[in-house]
Amino acid sequence: MFRSATHRFLLVLFPLLLPAQRFEIPGEVRQGDVLHVRVLDVGRPFSLEAELNARKVPLFSAGDAHAGLMPVSVLHPAGSFLLAVRDASTGRTLHTQSVLVRDGAFPEQNISATGRMQSLKPLPGEMERVHRLQRTVSLQRHWAEPFLPPTGDCMNSPFGVKRLHNGQPSGRFHGGIDLRSPKGRPITAPSGGVVRIARMLRVHGGTVGIDHGQGLISMHLHMSRIATREGRTVKRGALLGYVGATGFATGPHLHWATYVHGVAVNPLQWSSRIDGCGGRSEESQQIE
Repeated sequence: MFRSATHRFLLVLFPLLLPAQRFEIPGEVRQGDVLHVRVLDVGRPFSLEAELNARKVPLFSAGDAHAGLMPVSVLHPAGSFLLAVRDASTGRTLHTQSVLVRDGAFPEQNISATGRMQSLKPLPGEMERVHRLQRTVSLQRHWAEPFLPPTGDCMNSPFGVKRLHNGQPSGRFHGGIDLRSPKGRPITAPSGGVVRIARMLRVHGGTVGIDHGQGLISMHLHMSRIATREGRTVKRGALLGYVGATGFATGPHLHWATYVHGVAVNPLQWSSRIDGCGGRSEESQQIE
């Protein structure tokens, strides 16, 4: 009887002894950017997830904290939305807060696509392979901020612009940034990761895709030559290849894209400032 009463007494007290959880979540985010969700003082093993507008992402353990990346698509509606953090194993909600999604105000951009570019068809399995990597979520985190720009060149096509091909809407937005670079310039890894794609593709051209871990992927397109191999673990600054104009491209440049849980997000959020080229005509803009 005494042991039973003591046992009940400890069960009542135990929840009071757990540390108070602290939630670090920005109150606003721009379309095309990422929310960094962090839960501190978890206190015991948890399987946590965050949800925003029906999109769920896992939060990964890092000592006595959990952290994860919530992507906000270019196409996500602007306005106020509720973000929830839950215990994924029980579905119990631990925290909710309002997040303001700001309009990205993305402009239009016209591209002069040649007949060769318009006639390009992907290799069998090309698009499936790329999309599969974009959705990859591996457990080990290799990346650290800030990312290193993969070339030191200026940006002549920003992220998120609505693309027109020869003056006609393409129904697409630019899912990365274009860096105007001369053919043959070295391209380096923006952060650590595992090379999952390193091959010549028909639409994407010379392509290197890196799995940085925990749902973060970077893609580097249109290379003239590839200088790494699939399966290789690379560090920040490692040589990946050389700038080219292969695939769907109007001229030499690097298309650099980042994906979080399969959603294209702005690489500039991860990197130091990259200046626009300025003074360039619409016809000279390079394309993804």
